[in-house]
Amino acid sequence: MNAQELRAKTPDELKTELANLKKESFNLRFQQATGQLENTAQIRKARRTAALVKTILNEKAKSAE
Repeated sequence: MNAQELRAKTPDELKTELANLKKESFNLRFQQATGQLENTAQIRKARRTAALVKTILNEKAKSAE
């Protein structure tokens, strides 16, 4: 998901997306700890997407003031 798609979403949708990314990140870390994770790049992608969602949420909050 790119930044343009995320900016088109509402803050509530972004919060839901962030919650999903956090769950995915937890599951990926658990898989890595148990040795089941094959593609370790997924952890980085989930973490960075979560950071992007947080950044966009902060931008929207700041512009609403």
